[in-house]
Amino acid sequence: MKFKPLLALCLAATVASSVVAQTAPTIGQGPGYHDPRSPFKPLEERADIVSWKLLSQVTAKAEKKKIVPTFPAAVQALDRKTVKVQGFMMPLEAGDKQQHFLLSSVPTTCSFCVPAGPEGLVEVRTRKPVRYTLEPVVVEGVLAVLNDDPYGLYYRVEDGSAVN
Repeated sequence: MKFKPLLALCLAATVASSVVAQTAPTIGQGPGYHDPRSPFKPLEERADIVSWKLLSQVTAKAEKKKIVPTFPAAVQALDRKTVKVQGFMMPLEAGDKQQHFLLSSVPTTCSFCVPAGPEGLVEVRTRKPVRYTLEPVVVEGVLAVLNDDPYGLYYRVEDGSAVN
């Protein structure tokens, strides 16, 4: 079963409410909320990993019935660069090993909910399957900064691999 249509639907619903109201989107903005009751610790900042604080600095505005992201220069400079990102895995397909998944800045609290807005998610495609875990993972690959993704995502790591 493919979950990408579900992701697109969740992101579209968040954005649609803002477009209808003709206001800047406020729901889902930022890197997500880490519930203090979560059994998982928040991600620790590391100098060798792209920060979620940086990635979440994107702003979005409604233009002609769609949301258009505006990335700061520091984020645009990462486009097509090899980077490391860390996060919590959100599988997009069934199985204990994943080659296509999302990384979230915060752990999921509901299997049917997206834990953050598009600035708190990175789509990942890896060369070799990565074993699914509830613990944070670090992935290294080529970052694409997405200006007009059909699923509403802002970031994608391609040709990735899991690292420590």
